Amino acid sequence: MDEVKVVVAHSERATLRVGDVFLKVDADQARIDVEVDAMALAPVPTPEVLWRKPPVLAIAAIPGTALGRLGEPSTASPAAWAAAGAAIRKLHDAPLPLRPGRAGRSIVALAAELDDECELLVTNGLLPADLVTRNRQIAEAALRPWTPAFTHGDLQIAHVFVDGDEVTGIIDWSEAGQGDALYDLATLTLGHEEHLDDVTAGYGTDIDLDVIHAWWSLRSLLAVRWLIDHGFDPFAPGCEVDVLRSRM
Repeated sequence: MDEVKVVVAHSERATLRVGDVFLKVDADQARIDVEVDAMALAPVPTPEVLWRKPPVLAIAAIPGTALGRLGEPSTASPAAWAAAGAAIRKLHDAPLPLRPGRAGRSIVALAAELDDECELLVTNGLLPADLVTRNRQIAEAALRPWTPAFTHGDLQIAHVFVDGDEVTGIIDWSEAGQGDALYDLATLTLGHEEHLDDVTAGYGTDIDLDVIHAWWSLRSLLAVRWLIDHGFDPFAPGCEVDVLRSRM
C-alpha cells in the first residue's frame, strides 16, 4: 500500500501525497476553481488534473525535484534557476486571466494591510520596532503602479520543479491571476538572493531591483504572524525574519 504523506496542513487547507497522486483538500472551493482554471491557461508545465470531487482535487505528481526550500541552500544549478526565470517570463507574457490574483491587490488596500501588520508586529512584541520600521520604508517601493501580468501569486521555490536544467512543472496555482510581475520574481528569490542574477538572466529583461527588494520586505512583514498562527516558524535560519534582518 502506498504511504500517505502530509505535504502541508493547516487550518485553511491540506495537501496529501499518496504514491504519485497529490490530494488537495480545501474548504474554499473558489481557490480550487482558480487553481484548475489557471493550470489550464498557463503556458508552462503544470500538473495533470486527475479528478475533482469537492472538497478534494487530485493531481498527478510531476517529475523532478523542487528548485529549493526556504531556509535551505538550493542544490539546483544556475542554469536551472535561469530556466525558472525564462518560464516565469513566458507566463507573464501570456494572455491575462479574468480574475485578479494574490499579486494583484490594490496599492491602497495593500498599504493599509501593511501598516496594520507592522503595528501589530511591534505592539505584540514579535519584532523590534527598528527592524519593522526599516523594512516598512523599503517596502514602500513596491507600492507603485504596475502593468497587469498573468501571475502565479505564490511562486515559492518549493513550487517550481526542475530535472537537471529544465523546468518540469509549477504547482499550487490557487493564488493565480492578474498581478504585479515583480511579485512573482521576488517570491521565487525570497531568501535566495544569491540566485537573483540567474533568474533575471533567464527572465530576459531589465527589472527594478529596488522593487524586488521591496517585495521581499513586504511579503516577509505580512507573513510573520500568519506563519506563527499556522504552526510555521518564520524565525528559522534563512526564513522571513532573517530576510528582514538582511535589509538592515
